[in-house]
Amino acid sequence: MELYSGHINKLIEQFAKLPGVGSKSAQRLALHVINMPPEHVERFAQIMVDARKNIHYCKTCCTLADKEFCPICANPKRDHTTIMIVENIRDLAAYEKTGKYEGVYHVLHGAISPMLGIGPNDIRLKELVKRLEDDISEVIIATNSSLEGETTAMYISKLIKPTGVKVTRIASGVPVGGDLECIDEMTLLRALEGRTEL
Repeated sequence: MELYSGHINKLIEQFAKLPGVGSKSAQRLALHVINMPPEHVERFAQIMVDARKNIHYCKTCCTLADKEFCPICANPKRDHTTIMIVENIRDLAAYEKTGKYEGVYHVLHGAISPMLGIGPNDIRLKELVKRLEDDISEVIIATNSSLEGETTAMYISKLIKPTGVKVTRIASGVPVGGDLECIDEMTLLRALEGRTEL
């Protein structure tokens, strides 16, 4: 016996497709939306449509932006000679929360994982190599301490070393197997300050 009618079930199914949203949370979100005033629901839906239509990747660092360049890349006060490489946008956000890193970023949108069929051409390495044509003094590799993150770090290190650019890796204040987005700011800061040259 179905508990809800078709439209409610469809809404619950859509919410359940979101990452980290289980069936109970999907049901709670769907019921909340149904109880919202119609104008709020329309505004919410329009904001999602507008965001999907207008948000793209920053031309420099590959993070999400609604202009040609993200606010970090567009900021002249940032140190554009230091690039921190992160696996995803959530990792970038985690380092920004420390308030101590003054360089810029490069978002790979993944990590090399032969077991999952993800190779160097499947992440944003071409864009990184292009950036190295500018005056870059240091590249900080801040990939996760997982097997994939370490593989990616070693690949990037071997890719960059011949250019003469200093390559460092964040220190192991980040636990092995831990995701950067889940780690507190102090641990991230220690890992950044204790980075070593590869």
